[in-house]
Amino acid sequence: MCLAFYKKMNYTSFDLLPGPIGVFDSGYGGLTILEKIREQLPQYEYIYLGDNARTPYGSRSFEIVYEFTLQAVTRLFEMGCHLVILACNTASAKALRSIQQLDLPHIAPERRVLGVIRPTVESIDMLTKSRHVGLLATIGTVRSESYPMEINKLFPDIKIESVACPMWVPLIENKEFDNEGADYFVKKYIYQLLDKDPEIDTIILGCTHYPLLINKIKKYIPQNVKLLSQGEYVARSLADYLVRHPEIERKCRRGGICNYLTTESAERFAESASVFLKDNIHARSIQL
Repeated sequence: MCLAFYKKMNYTSFDLLPGPIGVFDSGYGGLTILEKIREQLPQYEYIYLGDNARTPYGSRSFEIVYEFTLQAVTRLFEMGCHLVILACNTASAKALRSIQQLDLPHIAPERRVLGVIRPTVESIDMLTKSRHVGLLATIGTVRSESYPMEINKLFPDIKIESVACPMWVPLIENKEFDNEGADYFVKKYIYQLLDKDPEIDTIILGCTHYPLLINKIKKYIPQNVKLLSQGEYVARSLADYLVRHPEIERKCRRGGICNYLTTESAERFAESASVFLKDNIHARSIQL
């Protein structure tokens, strides 16, 4: 990719002006994260950017996910964002660390990019009693092994098993998640996970789409098993981050509004987004 182009970008004209908090996802699932963030922190202004024209990211290589994610982050920086949340497990798994360590020092050292995996993992310790945890996620997130690596770093005594659920996102985006036919695939992946380790007492829903399946998921897990849905934990972690980093909080513009951007048709985005959000939204189409 043309990394030299990004390194030449100059954001200093924006550095003294407050800007919106950017929230990025490869598609629609990040809207579940955005919703919880806005509930927790309604006072700020937000921009949501969905790369819907190039979704899904889950089956793409690390290099491509990194390239696409960096393009999105850069675009949000151009729009004045000082803080960007990668509300996408695949982008957080495959691109976040490279952007934080390799790119930000060159293109925008005063700006920050955060993901959804670390806040999720930090919550595990207080939920699991058996110290056996399960992960249900996309193929890309499972293959990245980001969750096991993060959990092992923080809580080496916790054992984690993972199962990829390739049918869950299509069921949700095609509005089939409430139908009886979805039960087969929900039950299938849950049983695969519990067969791997019957001692699991906490399951991470490692994809931002999966909260829409939560009622069906609860039908097929034992009563003692807790579900960790990311939105509330990411929102709580962000609120704590802004308290601990007042220099970033001061650069987050207030106003309580949210603008929606997509690399797909704006009309199509608004229609599909209604599956994830209760409000009617107006989106704008852009190119990355």
